[in-house]
Amino acid sequence: MRKLQPIFLIILISFSNQYLFAQENSTTSEVTKVILLGTGTPNPDPKHSGCSVAIVVNDVPYIVDFGPGVVRQAAALSLRYGGEIEALNVKNIKRAFLTHLHSDHTVGYPDLIFTPWVMGRDEPLQVYGPEGIVEMTDNILKAYQEDIKYRLYGLEPANNQGWRVNAHEIQQGKIYQDKNVTVEAFHVKHGSWPNAFGFRFTTPDKVIVISGDTRPCENIIKFSQGADILIHEVYCKKMYDKKNEFWKKYHAKNHTSTYELAEIANKTKPGLIILYHILFWGATENDLLEEIAEKYDGKVVVGIDLGIY
Repeated sequence: MRKLQPIFLIILISFSNQYLFAQENSTTSEVTKVILLGTGTPNPDPKHSGCSVAIVVNDVPYIVDFGPGVVRQAAALSLRYGGEIEALNVKNIKRAFLTHLHSDHTVGYPDLIFTPWVMGRDEPLQVYGPEGIVEMTDNILKAYQEDIKYRLYGLEPANNQGWRVNAHEIQQGKIYQDKNVTVEAFHVKHGSWPNAFGFRFTTPDKVIVISGDTRPCENIIKFSQGADILIHEVYCKKMYDKKNEFWKKYHAKNHTSTYELAEIANKTKPGLIILYHILFWGATENDLLEEIAEKYDGKVVVGIDLGIY
């Protein structure tokens, strides 16, 4: 058998260690699973796919944000492609929630609409997002009208429902409920966006809060109380300190530092904090964890793509 070259061994060991780290720090149950489909930012880092989270409850998937690669990331964990999560067979993706309209959270939207339809989804996608989501949806469907017509009326068999989308513009408060989840939306502070949201999911056995993109704000503290899992964006403080004044001002108004997140955690005491949408700027995972640990002694993990918690 041909020996693996050292560089491939290093990559394999690194990936295995990350996977084991996620599993060892897992809070998964048979009822509720949190899956990070992507932990990235607008920067096209090939190690971190576009920002997206799947919450699976009783084998029903709920997607939060749809950055680049969202459907293929879901497929990577599905039974069809060798994974273990039947819920993430992409035709099962029928409900999605959007924190805000930034491109790194939405460029996977056409993929979310059309690929599950091609793979057999036979009912409209239900999407809940801020003001502007209806207009965005209408424009996407208009852009792909020729593709829709060909699939419907060409030789390829296709149903006439799975490409459709029911887009719902949300306000703060309860925005969705079924037998598996209750979803509350709350305003967060992300620069000058008038409608940026975080979400609180209550399942039969977990409370999960997703910050979306935000600087520290009172609503994060209010809606994170009693959370089993807080999924929160973050940037490295020591690398931030090296930036010029323009970028310091920008990031302070749009995002949350490790030290600020530690202060939020001390006020809310979540069971587990998962870091995502991470601005490393050359820092390491240990740098992030060490900075947070200076001010907070609870359980914190650096989220990894395809990590299950």
